[in-house]
Amino acid sequence: MTTTRDAYAAADQELQVTDLGTVMSIWAHPDDETYLAGGVMAATRDAGGRVVCVTATRGEAADEHATPADRSALAAVRTDELSDAFAALGIEEHHWLDLPDGGLEALDPAAPVAAVVALLDDVRPDTVLTFGPDGVTGHPDHRTVHRWVTRAVGQSAADPRILHPVATGRRIELDLAREFDMWVLGGPRQCPGDKVALRVELDGPELDRKIGALRAQRSQTAGLISAIGLDRYRTWVSVETYAHPG
Repeated sequence: MTTTRDAYAAADQELQVTDLGTVMSIWAHPDDETYLAGGVMAATRDAGGRVVCVTATRGEAADEHATPADRSALAAVRTDELSDAFAALGIEEHHWLDLPDGGLEALDPAAPVAAVVALLDDVRPDTVLTFGPDGVTGHPDHRTVHRWVTRAVGQSAADPRILHPVATGRRIELDLAREFDMWVLGGPRQCPGDKVALRVELDGPELDRKIGALRAQRSQTAGLISAIGLDRYRTWVSVETYAHPG
């Protein structure tokens, strides 16, 4: 029997946001969702669709030299920042898994996978947005979330299409990755244009909204914006591209 996932994976045509139905967006850290899917999620909400976001950790280990007290404080900051970002994007449904930032790879996957299965069974999304096996930046937490979600979708009664963020060789992506060692742990899947399943190009108010959501997460974004300038930053985050599992 051909499943919904099989049919979507075999499709060559590029999807539109209105094709996505109910979207579940599953990531490792606060700000992953806004960088990689802020435009898609906001556009889905604009079109009247449901968006449910899931975040595995509160991002407390962003500074590897932080003390336990510093990590607790940063978790609180990033929790508030994510709430502000969601307000900008129109996201009203969110779930924390409350797992240890930087430590996902060491966990027994049974409980996290079961938690994601429960959410999938409850929401019954038509589309899941999450990391591919590359984790975009190669971060171990990102790669681990990919494995959990893949396993959870296989166990769930839901039958969503899965879409992974991919790169398309844009010059600004390559330049920034080189300048800031963004892909030192491994870069994203490079996808030719004819294999892109979903492309969202933001401009005007839609891009302003995503920029507002990213700037709300100032603990993670202010330094880079200052370093490269707002105009260059806007160009970098203005395109979101997804592909079916490769």
